[in-house]
Amino acid sequence: MAGSAGGGQSPATEDTGGGSFAPLREPTFRNIWIASLFSNFGQLFLGVGAQWEMTRLSTSASMVALVQTALMIPLMLVTLPAGAIADMFDRRRIAMTGLAFSAVSAAVLAAITFLGLTTPWVLLAFCVLIGGGVALFSPSWQASIPEQVSRAHLPAAVALGTISYNVARSFGPALGGLIVVVYGVKAVFGMTSLLYLPLLAAFFFWKRRHVPSRLPPERIDRAILTGARYALHAPAVRTALLRVLVFGLSTATASALAPLIAKDLLAGNAATFGILLGAQGVGAVAGALFVSQLRAALPTEWAVRLFAVGTGIALVITGLSHSLVLTCAAFLVVGACNILTIAMLNVSVQMSAPRWVTARALSLFSSAITAGIGIGAWAWGMVASAQDVAFALVASGIAVGATSLLGVLLPIGQDSDADLDTVEIGYEPEATLPLTLRSGPVVVEVEYDVDPGLAREFYAVMMTMQRVRKRIGAFDWSIARDIENLALWTERYHCPTWGDYLRMRDRYTQADYDIQAQADAFNRSDHGRRVRRRLERPFGSVRWKAESYDPRQETIGYIAP
Repeated sequence: MAGSAGGGQSPATEDTGGGSFAPLREPTFRNIWIASLFSNFGQLFLGVGAQWEMTRLSTSASMVALVQTALMIPLMLVTLPAGAIADMFDRRRIAMTGLAFSAVSAAVLAAITFLGLTTPWVLLAFCVLIGGGVALFSPSWQASIPEQVSRAHLPAAVALGTISYNVARSFGPALGGLIVVVYGVKAVFGMTSLLYLPLLAAFFFWKRRHVPSRLPPERIDRAILTGARYALHAPAVRTALLRVLVFGLSTATASALAPLIAKDLLAGNAATFGILLGAQGVGAVAGALFVSQLRAALPTEWAVRLFAVGTGIALVITGLSHSLVLTCAAFLVVGACNILTIAMLNVSVQMSAPRWVTARALSLFSSAITAGIGIGAWAWGMVASAQDVAFALVASGIAVGATSLLGVLLPIGQDSDADLDTVEIGYEPEATLPLTLRSGPVVVEVEYDVDPGLAREFYAVMMTMQRVRKRIGAFDWSIARDIENLALWTERYHCPTWGDYLRMRDRYTQADYDIQAQADAFNRSDHGRRVRRRLERPFGSVRWKAESYDPRQETIGYIAP
């Protein structure tokens, strides 16, 4: 299966001890994590330098604001296809490609700036290019974390990834601004390019064993659709995506309105704004240190509810406070609760999605949180404009607290011990018709002979089987019972092409195969379940006339229709 691999170490070995920093004992993860600190600083340097350079190039406030938009757009538009690419090809090489593209783009921008050729739109274009490389890299990196650490260390490893970014966020903007003052913008752009290189080298020296698929890769649009259908029909992943989207929508006020909080509520200046962001960053770092411990102490559902209530209270306090100390304390709580919620839901996705679709599931997760925060920031900004900043913060706090009630309708399940590694089914379908990977549609019918007295139990298992088939690629699934022979049941589903059917067979995990075994246990037939595979609309598989010449008759093993 494309994308399934093992690293130079054995991440499957369980080790439940070690605390928050235990993943750093695993060499590959440690090297990549340390290098990621440099790349995160580089990305934040870029934002500071580009915004400062735009103030020199243009007097328009909208152009300055567009710098952040240019850096964020790739995360919204590129992340999902990047996740599909990461699942189809070698994640290590995809990560290296994204990093190299960002490093080269930053170097070119530095050269253009040094030559004095930068214009507002050139600057924005390169921000999009650099952000695009990062967006291509991100799903491959996140999806490869389970290959670098043991399963027991995965929550702590995900948390350490957030710590890396938040450490850089706490100090990066101030340090970037200092470099701009002392050495100029061109030095910042050059350093951005150089700071991507350690992470590129860490991935280069990772001895990852890539196991290519026996089938050609899917088309990118089909791969994206496959990932979306998996998330739709996998309850654990679907719930995590919806919960993080709603959380982002309701909690976006702290970051989006921070400048206005500093100015209007605290009567401060730019330094006040920086202090608030620093407090939020420190809270995020502190919160991320306790992800593993909290997951061990509390069910994920109750932890997410607790963080929603904590965030809500902190936002209400922020809206009512005129004290810098109290507001900083509230921002620290918001930072901790936000990062804990996102990290725990991220781990839930990682532990629920099999390796063949992990990158796509994580890219959907990133898109959900990005869309939630982006749309939420705009919506709460409109509320603040219509009322005032304090009203928007209090309303946002109430909304965030109310999301804890979503657990009644959309509860987050506990982590399953199900085996999510793909399995070999063990037999290949025999096709007499000369098929290609593009032949289709293909109809599959599976017959079961079931004791009528066990019909209800069998039907319940087949409802679970429906979700299994749909999330790995089946369309138009149905189950039918013969009206004459009450023991005869027929399961039916479509695959768009023969290639899609073969890929579907390669996606079964051990957990999926166990569901099939439960269904097979009801079958009384001595010959096992009967499977029929049919080609719909089989144009070209028959001759127009019996006397028409058919060169395939001379092919060894071909049986004429």
